[in-house]
Amino acid sequence: MKRIIAFAAALWLVAAAHAAGKRIIEITTDDVSWIMMVNERDELTVLHFGGRIADPEPLLAWRSYRHADYGTDRMACPTAGGRNFRQPALRMTHADGDMNTELAYRSHAVERMADGVTRTSVELVDRKDAVTVTMVYTAYERENVITAHCEIFNGGRKPLRLHDFYSATLPVKASKYLLTHFYGSWAREMQVDRTLLTHGMKSIETRKGVRTTHTENPSFMLSLDTETFDENCGEVIAGALAWTGNFRINFEVDEFDLLSITGGINPYASEYELAGGERFVTPDMILTYSAEGAGGASRNLHDWARSHGVWNPSQVRPTLLNSWEGAYFDFTTETLLRMVDDAADMGLEMFVLDDGWFGREFPRNDSRAGLGDWCVNVAKLPEGIDSVARYAHGKGLKFGIWIEPEMINEKSELYRKHPDWVVQAPGREKTKIRNQWLLDLSNPAVQDFVFGVFDSTMQLSPHIDYVKWDANRHVESAGSEWLPDGRQSHFWIDYVRGFYAVLERIRAKYPDVVVQSCASGGGRVDYGALKYFDEVWTSDNTEALSRVFIQYGTNMIYPALVTGAHVSAVPNHQTGNSTPLKFRFDVASSGRLGMELQPQNMTGRERDFARRAVESYSMYRDLIASGDLYRIASPYDPDGLCALMYVSKDKSRAVVFAYCLKYRSRTLKTQLRLHGLARDRKYAVRELNVDKSRYWGDGRVLGGDLLVEKGFNPDLYKIYDSGVYYLEAQ
Repeated sequence: MKRIIAFAAALWLVAAAHAAGKRIIEITTDDVSWIMMVNERDELTVLHFGGRIADPEPLLAWRSYRHADYGTDRMACPTAGGRNFRQPALRMTHADGDMNTELAYRSHAVERMADGVTRTSVELVDRKDAVTVTMVYTAYERENVITAHCEIFNGGRKPLRLHDFYSATLPVKASKYLLTHFYGSWAREMQVDRTLLTHGMKSIETRKGVRTTHTENPSFMLSLDTETFDENCGEVIAGALAWTGNFRINFEVDEFDLLSITGGINPYASEYELAGGERFVTPDMILTYSAEGAGGASRNLHDWARSHGVWNPSQVRPTLLNSWEGAYFDFTTETLLRMVDDAADMGLEMFVLDDGWFGREFPRNDSRAGLGDWCVNVAKLPEGIDSVARYAHGKGLKFGIWIEPEMINEKSELYRKHPDWVVQAPGREKTKIRNQWLLDLSNPAVQDFVFGVFDSTMQLSPHIDYVKWDANRHVESAGSEWLPDGRQSHFWIDYVRGFYAVLERIRAKYPDVVVQSCASGGGRVDYGALKYFDEVWTSDNTEALSRVFIQYGTNMIYPALVTGAHVSAVPNHQTGNSTPLKFRFDVASSGRLGMELQPQNMTGRERDFARRAVESYSMYRDLIASGDLYRIASPYDPDGLCALMYVSKDKSRAVVFAYCLKYRSRTLKTQLRLHGLARDRKYAVRELNVDKSRYWGDGRVLGGDLLVEKGFNPDLYKIYDSGVYYLEAQ
C-alpha cells in the first residue's frame, strides 16, 4: 500500500508539471546566461551556457532534431536509466533493486541571497520512487560566476545506494574543444597540459583522498571553436570543484560532437548508502564563461574567489620568514630569536616556526617521531613557545607556528593510546609515508582531537597570529575502525566531511587567525579548502625557475592573494640550482612574498637588497592581492620569456614582472603588449630594485595606447635576467 501511495504521488507530481507546459529557467550574471528548459516530457534540459541572452523566451520553440533512438537531449541532470546512455550525473540502486532513475521537473524557486547573488533551486522527482533531486545554481552577477551542486533526498523508508553523484553536468556545443588542465607531482605542481578533445571520454581525477592536488587539480579551462590557446581573445569556459578529496571531471564528446562536462566527487570505491529521510549534498562546481580569452576567465574566477571563495579575503597576508629551510629540525631558542632579529631587520612582518617544536617522550628531532604529541619539546625550547612569540611581537613582528594535526607517528604517545584511530584496513599492513600514518577523520573522536590540537596550540601563547597546517601523506590501504563493515566505502567522503567539520569549529573560534593550507606543498590547492584557509603553500619547491611555471599554472585558477611564494637559499635545497637573489625576489614578489633560508648565511650586500625588495613590495602588494591579472607571455612559449601584470580595478596603477628563462641571444628582442592598461591614460614607468634600468622607458611617462599597441620591451636576454616595473597613471 505504501508503494502504491508513493507511486500515485509521483504520478500526480509529474502530471502537475506536465500541465504547466514548457518553461524557461534562466540563471544569469552581468555577462553570462545559463538557460534551461522544461520540455514537453517534463525533463530539465540545458539550452545554453555562454554569453548573456537578453530574451531567452523564443528558445521555448527550440528543437535539437535529435532522433529519440540516440538518447535524450542535453539533460541538466542525466541519470542512469531511461534513454540516457551518456555519463550519468546520478546513478543509484533503489531499495527494490531497480537500477533506473528518471527525473521529472516538479518546481523551481529563485531567492536573492545578497546584493549581486541569486540562488535558483530546481526540484526534480523520480517518476517511480520517492527520490527528490534538487539542482542548486548560485549566480554571482558581478563576477560572472555560477556555482552548481545537487541535493539528493531519499523520501522513502528503505535505504538506497548511490553509485555516481556528480555536482553538475554542463553540455556544450562547439566545433572544437581545446582543454587546458593541470598535472604534476610533489615539487612540480600545476604544470599545464593542453589537448584537443576527440570523441570519447577524457577524465581528470585523483584517488589519493588527501594531498589530492599534487598530480591533478580539480579545475580546467576549455577554449571553444579553436585549436589555439589565447589569453585575450575567444570564448573560454573555466571550472573548478570545491572539494578537498577524491574528484573526477569528465569530458565526453559524443557522435553529435556535443561535449558533456560532469564534475564532482570521484565515485571510485565510494558507494554511499542513503537512509530513508537522509539527504546527500554534493560540493559546488564553480563555472565561468569569458569572451575575452583565458585571461578573462581567470579574472572572473579571481574576482569570485576574493569576494566569496577564500577565507577573510580582505585580511592582509603578512610577509614572513619561515624557519624550515633555514633550520629544519636543528634549532634552539637562541637560533629562533636570531632569525626573528634578522626578519625584523629586513623589513618582514612575521616569523613562522615550522616543524620540530613538539614532543615529550618522543621528541620531534626528525620525521620519525612525535606526530600526535602536541606538547612543547622542553629540551629544545625550555622557555616555551610564548617566549619566542612574545619576542617576535616585541620586535614588531607577528608570530606563526606549524602543525600537522591529521598525522601520527608510530613513535608517539598518541599511537600507544589510540592505535585504532589510524586509517587502516584490518589485517593488512599499515604502510607509511614520511614515517607517518593518517588519523581517521571520519571518526568524531578524532575530529575532536584534531580540533583540540589547533585549540591547544593557540593556548601556548596569546601572540600566535598564523598557523601553517600541513599534511605530508595521502591515503593508502583505506579503511576505518570507526565505520561499520557495510559502510567502509563511505570513508573517502566522510573523511573530507570530518575535515570540514573540524575547520568549521576552528573558524567559529578563531576567525582572524591566518591559516595556511599546506600539504607537502601544493597538495591541497582547491576551493573546498580555501573556504576555510587564507592561503596555500604553493609548492615545497622554492627554486625560482621552477616556481615561474608552478605559479603560472596556479594563478590561472587561483588568485595570487592566496599563493605563498618564498625566497630561499642557493644552491636550492630541492633542485640544486643556483639563481641570482634578484631573480628569486622578483619571482616570489608576484605572490605573497616570504623568505625561507638562514639569514645568518646571507652577505651584507644580500641583506641590503632584501630590505630594498621587501620595501618595494609594500608599494604594490595591494595589486597582487586585489588587482586584475594579465598574463603577457607564457613560460611555455619557445622564446624563453615570461611576463605578467597586475592592474588596479580603476586602471590607475600596475606592476609588471618579466623573467628570462633561457639565453635568448642578441637577436630575440622582447615585445610585450600590456593588455589591461587604459589606452586613454598616460603612465609613469619606474623599474624597481635596480640602480640602472634595462628599459629605455624607465622614468618616462608613456601612453597606455603605446604600451598596449607598440608594447613594452625591456632588454632581458640572459637566463635569470628579470625586472619589476611599477606603472602609475598621471
